[in-house]
Amino acid sequence: MVLKDSLIQLLKEKPISSITVKELCELADVNRSTFYAHYYNQFDLLDKIEEETIEDMKGYMNKFKYEKKEDVPHIMENLLGYFSSNRDVCQTLLNETETTFQSKATVVAHQFFLKNWTYMNDQEEDLTEYLSTYVINGAIHVVKAWLANGMDKSPGEMAKILNHFINKGLER
Repeated sequence: MVLKDSLIQLLKEKPISSITVKELCELADVNRSTFYAHYYNQFDLLDKIEEETIEDMKGYMNKFKYEKKEDVPHIMENLLGYFSSNRDVCQTLLNETETTFQSKATVVAHQFFLKNWTYMNDQEEDLTEYLSTYVINGAIHVVKAWLANGMDKSPGEMAKILNHFINKGLER
C-alpha cells in the first residue's frame, strides 16, 4: 500500500516515465528488493493500481440494478460517490497522460451503460453506440473538472447536473 501511495504522490509531480524505482522506494521507505519481489517496474505498479481501481469501480457499480430512466441519477450519484471517496487516486489517474486508466474506465462504463440502461433498447443499435460514447466521454471530463475543482459540489448535486446535461443538453 505504501508503494501505491508513493507512486500516486509522485504522479502528481511528474509523468510515470520520469519516475524511477529508486526514488519510489526512497519515498516509500522500502528496499528495492521488496519492490521487485512484487512488481517488475514502476509501470507494472501503475498498471496494478489502475486494474485495482477499475475492479473496485465495477464492484461498486454492480451493487445496484438499474432498469428505468429515473434510475440514472442514482447510478451517477453512486459512481460519483466512489470517485469522491477515492479522489486522490482517481484524480491522479485521470489526469496522468501516460496511463491507460481513462480508456479502461471508458470501456467499463460503456459495458455497464449497454448492459444496464435497458430503457434505451428501443434506440437503433448504432445510435446507442454513439449516445453511449457521447455520454461517457462527456461525463468523464465533467468528473475530471469536478475533481480538479476540489469537488465543490456533492455527488448528488453533480449527478443532477450530469443527468440534466445528458437529458436536456443546454436547455435550462
